[in-house]
Amino acid sequence: MASPAHDLGPVLDQDGVRLTVDDAIATVTLTNPAKRNAQSPALWRALAEAGRLLPGSVRVVVLRAEGKSFSAGLDRQAFTPEGFDGEPSFIDLARGGDAELDATITEYQEAFTWWRRSDILSVAAVQGHAIGAGFQLALACDLRVVAEDVQFAMRETSLGLVPDLTGTHPLVSLVGYARALEICATGRFVAAEEAVATGLANIAVPVGQLDGAVHDLVSAVLAAPRDAVIETKALLQGAQHRDYESQRAAERAAQARRLRDLAGLGE
Repeated sequence: MASPAHDLGPVLDQDGVRLTVDDAIATVTLTNPAKRNAQSPALWRALAEAGRLLPGSVRVVVLRAEGKSFSAGLDRQAFTPEGFDGEPSFIDLARGGDAELDATITEYQEAFTWWRRSDILSVAAVQGHAIGAGFQLALACDLRVVAEDVQFAMRETSLGLVPDLTGTHPLVSLVGYARALEICATGRFVAAEEAVATGLANIAVPVGQLDGAVHDLVSAVLAAPRDAVIETKALLQGAQHRDYESQRAAERAAQARRLRDLAGLGE
């Protein structure tokens, strides 16, 4: 993707997450390739903070990762009795009350929810392994551009857990219930060709062309008026929950707003 026209330095750079902003484009980068961008509660808090720090000028957020793997999923240190320094271990969480456990998982999920905000469009650039939490982070975005070496896998069930980082809803929406269940229950890899064929990915390109493909997609999105993109995103998101007649009414209402704005009659 294109280099920023000016380097103002990162807005955020901590716990394996870096946020940079160049006018309408924000880039969130996972920055721990030595550990294949394994995830931890500290990384999730940094991701959530990146969402809170986005300036109002941002229209598109690109999620990318350094190294050969997008994210190998949850850091295995989470499964040790000690867990992470300064964090409750899984054993500690299991011993807590239901309300405490629910609140903790809710906090973790905040790293994965803001990518589908109506005022931005998010694009994940995914190469190599995107496993478990890595798969769910890619699923959190609106669009996915993948390298031909991509390997998606939902391994939580194989570990005796369930996917709980907001990935189940988009997975079922994209590939359907039966295939989503099979992917989760078996923990198998989904490669680039299947990802494109089933709708998990918008496009697959050679590894060396990943940044260029994302740049082209972002440029095309930015060529459209911002308010029209926002209205269209909201319209399509709502289509999953509306019947045909309700969606027709939503289309009419959205178009009326656009026409009034174009005519200078908006509120």
